[in-house]
Amino acid sequence: MRLIVPTDFEILRALADGRRNNAVNLAHELDRNRSYINTRLPVLADYELIERVGPAPNSGLYAITERGAVAADNQAAYEDDDVDFDALIESQLGESRGGEAGESAVSEADAPEASGSAANGPDAGDSETGEADAS
Repeated sequence: MRLIVPTDFEILRALADGRRNNAVNLAHELDRNRSYINTRLPVLADYELIERVGPAPNSGLYAITERGAVAADNQAAYEDDDVDFDALIESQLGESRGGEAGESAVSEADAPEASGSAANGPDAGDSETGEADAS
């Protein structure tokens, strides 16, 4: 993940109150150019740090995600070249959600069964292809 310091972290902190907001309001609050904020919001959304929210799909309203809140709290770690920021975020999200490691183990345990069923029928093969396309 490639973030712009300090702007992206300022956006995340501005949304950290849990309320949704748009580029115009964020630009005013942060004393930044609205066009520049408009370019950063989709990038932050691509990183799943914020998400577009309604009421309309293209309303321009954004809200912070759990991942974004964790990132906002760890700006110093992002600026430290010795820290794997993405791994840090994933680690903290795993701790807050609990049980994700168990889910990974279940997925790995199911993998042999999935490959066995793929060998037994064409539908399983199509299913695998569909999953790859959806990613």
